[in-house]
Amino acid sequence: MNNLLKNKRGMIFGALDERSIAWKVAEKAHEQGASFILTNAPIALRMGTINQLAEKCNTEVIGADATSMEDLENLFIQSQEKLGGKLDFVLHSIGMSPNVRKNKGYTDLNHEWFQKTLDISALSFHKTMQTAWKLDAINDWGSILGLSYIAAQEAYPFYSDMADAKAALESIARSFGYHYGVRNKVRVNTISQSPTVTSAGSGIAGFDKFFDFADEMSPLGNADANACADYCITMFSDLTRYVTMQNLFHDGGYSTTGISSKIMDKMV
Repeated sequence: MNNLLKNKRGMIFGALDERSIAWKVAEKAHEQGASFILTNAPIALRMGTINQLAEKCNTEVIGADATSMEDLENLFIQSQEKLGGKLDFVLHSIGMSPNVRKNKGYTDLNHEWFQKTLDISALSFHKTMQTAWKLDAINDWGSILGLSYIAAQEAYPFYSDMADAKAALESIARSFGYHYGVRNKVRVNTISQSPTVTSAGSGIAGFDKFFDFADEMSPLGNADANACADYCITMFSDLTRYVTMQNLFHDGGYSTTGISSKIMDKMV
């Protein structure tokens, strides 16, 4: 289908490089007729190649720290000015844990770093929506998405404090989704994605082994970044107008598979 997002305006957080899910979403949103603003933290803008993406998608980049209410307010005001009106969709693709980066195990967390994990990876989702809410920046029947992971529901030792952050992220989606639905018919959801080869995901200790394990557990195999972007586009479109307050698994069936024959065969 073409032009699923024709005449829609949006904002995409978190595109860093070509491996990023947010990067793929931007490419596909552009192909489907949307106009949008790209944004990331100032340090990420220096590390990544987001300006190349902006040129490709005929758009602009506005730097913003998603943990700063002041930055977010400026971001939403400028985005509406540049795009010519309220937004129809927002992608929150933000996640970072100092404890994971420094290989701190869950039973030995640095709690100041833990607070940073929660602020960056979960509270920024609430701050983003609270800012949009106060500015009335989202059109009725708009769509807001956050990216999550199954460690929000199940124990994954290597995921450390990011598991708690994802659990909070999903709860925020439900709670804010209720209020946004009542007031503006805006839908808020999270997508729980397969292990995906991105700059963030690949930095987790043991990622390669778990990626292979999940791929062999999933009846359809792991969903890649391109497939996740397709799903995001569907969620931004009018085809999913009544889906809200959900955590949607996009993982090839991993989340509902007890054990696969491939894994069983390896245990013989």
